[in-house]
Amino acid sequence: MKPSSRRPAPRAARTRERVRRWPALAWLAGGAAALYFFGVLAGWWPVLPGLSKAEAVEIQHPIAGAVLPFNMPAPVLLWKTNAPEVGRWEAVFKAGRKRWSFENIAPMWRPPEADWRRMKEAAQGGAIEVGITGYEADRPSRIKVRSSVRISVARESVHDSLFYREVNLPFKEAVKDPSQIRWRYGGLDKGTIPPVVLEHLPVCGNCHSFSRDGKVLGMDVDYANDKGSYVITRTAPQMQLATSDIITWNDYRREDGNLTLGLLSQVSPDGRYAVSTVKDLSIFMAKPDLAFSQLFFPFLGILGVYDRQTKEFFALPGADDPAYVQSNAAWSPDGRWIVFARSRAVEVKGARGSGRVLLEGAEGEEFLKQTRDYRYDLYRLPFNGGKGGKAEPLRGASVNGRSNFFPKYSPDGRWIVFCQAANYMLLQPDSELFIIPAEGGPARRLGCNLSRMNSWHSWSADSQWLVFSSKTHSDYTQLYLTRISPTGEASPPVWLAHLVSPGRAANIPEFVSLPPEAITRIRESFVDDYSYVRAGDEFYRAREPERAIEKYRLALSLNPDNVRAHEQLGLLLSRSGHLRDAMEHLEQGAQLDPKNPVAQFHLGRGLLEAGRTSEAIVHLEEAARCAAGDGLAAIPPADRKEPLAEALHVALARAYHQLGNLTNAQTHYTAALRLDPDDPDLRHNYGTLLLHFERLAEAQDQFTEALRIRPGFASAHNCLGIIRQRQHRSAEALACFQKAVEFDPNNWQARLNLANTHLALGQRDQAISEFRETLRLEPNSQQAQRALARALGSPENQ
Repeated sequence: MKPSSRRPAPRAARTRERVRRWPALAWLAGGAAALYFFGVLAGWWPVLPGLSKAEAVEIQHPIAGAVLPFNMPAPVLLWKTNAPEVGRWEAVFKAGRKRWSFENIAPMWRPPEADWRRMKEAAQGGAIEVGITGYEADRPSRIKVRSSVRISVARESVHDSLFYREVNLPFKEAVKDPSQIRWRYGGLDKGTIPPVVLEHLPVCGNCHSFSRDGKVLGMDVDYANDKGSYVITRTAPQMQLATSDIITWNDYRREDGNLTLGLLSQVSPDGRYAVSTVKDLSIFMAKPDLAFSQLFFPFLGILGVYDRQTKEFFALPGADDPAYVQSNAAWSPDGRWIVFARSRAVEVKGARGSGRVLLEGAEGEEFLKQTRDYRYDLYRLPFNGGKGGKAEPLRGASVNGRSNFFPKYSPDGRWIVFCQAANYMLLQPDSELFIIPAEGGPARRLGCNLSRMNSWHSWSADSQWLVFSSKTHSDYTQLYLTRISPTGEASPPVWLAHLVSPGRAANIPEFVSLPPEAITRIRESFVDDYSYVRAGDEFYRAREPERAIEKYRLALSLNPDNVRAHEQLGLLLSRSGHLRDAMEHLEQGAQLDPKNPVAQFHLGRGLLEAGRTSEAIVHLEEAARCAAGDGLAAIPPADRKEPLAEALHVALARAYHQLGNLTNAQTHYTAALRLDPDDPDLRHNYGTLLLHFERLAEAQDQFTEALRIRPGFASAHNCLGIIRQRQHRSAEALACFQKAVEFDPNNWQARLNLANTHLALGQRDQAISEFRETLRLEPNSQQAQRALARALGSPENQ
């Protein structure tokens, strides 16, 4: 090949050619840079590293990857940043080829529904990109922070309605006044909260469930002073909860004497049966924490069934072993299987047959100390028309070192979603949702779980959506929705923030296969005087006497012959100083039921407080005669919670003590101490009686025992000092009086005794100081005045 004869251009010519091309290159580079920065501002692409100082913003909702049903209203936008000096915020939505921008917004913002509809149409079942941009305060066009997430809108909608409960917190407030709890029902497709369909129920209404077609509703209610009451009724636009619709789980083997709460009852898919935990006993501990204000789980109980067709109750074989607690039952969609939570039963001394269904206070604390780890496994059992069968542990939800509870079948029968936590059941901060095949298998943690409590879940009728509750965004439980794929995978959840009122917790959500107009109002027609008595008792327990008095008066307005309302009203009125009105109610209660030991007791104690001691003894002795041999029912809550027998003996001992009847008073003090030997007040009062009759050795034993139980009992130290004085042991008496003053500096009688003892020991300056302090506390004490004058050498005492 011949070499080319073309000669290279001279350097000067090459330079001239480059210079000639520069304007075009510069124009192209400038255009590209301008297009890039315009795209950055528009949010079309991210800022390249090193080209901007824009900091990140955390978009907390919607969550990247979330899938929304097509008919859901616009999601709420929630974000936060630590970057200072953000002047204004902008949200940008992109779907398909279209873009929407919204300026001057703030967190917890939702786009207008008209724009949201256009976004969904543009997305055509695909992705929508959501961007949040913050601009600097002093330079409004300069980006300070920016972030974006990508979500999806499904082509499918949620056609079911949602029924759920709104509760005021902490939970003890809802227990005190259940009329504040309300239920809402409606669809998810509105941008507004569904209407309230049930409210102002003066008794506690708890767990509810519907038949598969939504035509039968079951709900726990407290009716006629029976915590085991359960209403089962047909749904309708205007529903009436009537007494004819109410059963009580206490009718199952009532002759056993063990009461039933009827926990977590569930209506069968065909609406014929209901299953519940019966013969149960549960822990209930109120806690000060707003978010998790109760600890509640059963530790005794079996599964009981009610047949609406035959009107019969029966235990379910295979879930009726008293060695275990069996609870939290769920039906398979065909009604052939029941899955339930099971754990070892725990026997608490004196609990069975005690008339209690809840273990609270000190007993509850002791239970928790003894059973720090208390976990449940899920078991599966054939229903077999009520004949039951053999219960088998459900693989993937048992024997895994965790607590497994609250199972829910998918309506297509393929899956079970359940909760798992380290311990206990229900309202657990670490509760998470897991999924297994319906027949059992490897458990998978669902991708919808949030950071704090995931529970109370319910499937949509098409098995494509799951609603659940969580406390991630608020101490007040909120509702969330996730898409479940055919393979059992869950999308990140969507916060249904528009469904919950401010300052309310939403729980027990349930999808119902009915349109929103199928239920518009639920009214009760079973509330009676007992309903208001129960409400009064809750306020009594919470030491809110005015609210309790209001409820007891309402009870009497419905039934003027309600003995319990008269008793409690009389007791509260006497404590508030309205003795005349109090005695009228106490006398009325005793007249209405003269053989009622509690009514006689209250009247007797009221007379004792009024100073009518002889009359009091008549009614207190009658109470003792009426109570003999019947198990001695518990005295009302918040009134020391002592057994009636002890309260009677204490009241009779006080009455005979006041009359100076040593023999009878001693008999009743001794009887009361046999029932409660660790009551320091009882021992102190008995000791003062013995001291009055100069039985010093016996009195000393009582005061010494009282101090063993309560070392800081100032009055017991004072009484022990008096005994030492009478035994002429002044130095020991001085030490006792000093202890009394140390524990109660305002006890002027102990100071007077201390001053007199100083004076007897020749300690004049200390005595004068204590006499003066006594007169500061009690200026009208003539004994202290005379003693001080004598110590000062006053002429009138020479």
